[in-house]
Amino acid sequence: MKKEYVFGLLTVLFWSTSATAFKLTLQYLDVLRLLLYSVITATFILGAFLLINKKFTALFKLKLREYAFYFLLGFLNPFVYYWMAVKAYDLLPAQIAQPINYTWVITLSLLSVPLLKQRLSRTQIAATLISYSGVVVLSYRDSSVPGNEISYLGVFLAISCTIIWALYWIYNIRSRQDPIVAIFLTFVFSIPLIMIACSIFSSLIIDDIRGLYGALWIGCFEFGFAFITWIMALKSAKNTNQVINLIFLTPFLSLIMIHTILGEEIRIQTWAGILLIMAGITMQKYKELKKH
Repeated sequence: MKKEYVFGLLTVLFWSTSATAFKLTLQYLDVLRLLLYSVITATFILGAFLLINKKFTALFKLKLREYAFYFLLGFLNPFVYYWMAVKAYDLLPAQIAQPINYTWVITLSLLSVPLLKQRLSRTQIAATLISYSGVVVLSYRDSSVPGNEISYLGVFLAISCTIIWALYWIYNIRSRQDPIVAIFLTFVFSIPLIMIACSIFSSLIIDDIRGLYGALWIGCFEFGFAFITWIMALKSAKNTNQVINLIFLTPFLSLIMIHTILGEEIRIQTWAGILLIMAGITMQKYKELKKH
């Protein structure tokens, strides 16, 4: 198997554990403490990777405006994005939060219209309607049935954080640095922001060691190693679209873990919602491939 597929599939495996890891860790840590210790873990991993590859000195050769740029990116992601995304996981069943998160592909195309001056085609409009109909299917619950309630704040956060993620990647286009250097800087700059938020809204103290284990896992496999394998997959690929398409295996693998580890009963409604979301994303990706 070509190494780009090995790295790509490793990333898929890592990210497939995220929804389950978030839900398990949130039993012992609140959102901000989970985020803080996960980001610190990832920063050490990314820093070690840069040291091993003799790229660490590149961190000290940037201009002031470049540091300011990465501070802005760090504010968007991981600080704001993951604060919202993890809170959505805290409020929703994993089988709802995780698929909604993948509508960022559609959000990216929508934001590209005003920010990158791109035109919205009929295919993109159709893809948007199909994907968001999947969100409606996922989110609808008959509130008259006991135990069938859903947090619409959670749904709002899950959808809204895709805007932050899309903004992050649109602004990230301007980055001229090595991708791992760029990611490391965004994580470093986010740490003081998360610590301030923790000090105001939560605490820096971990009460249950199991929460720390979960945060370490997330820092390693949602952030640190996953970003490294993903960048290596893209760098190794002659056709990046083939590697990028592997990522859309993640929601389906994630559902298997959500069912087997968390014990959530996966509803037919969930499968229908995911298939609609993925159909919209596939339509969007097909439109992009035709352009090339």
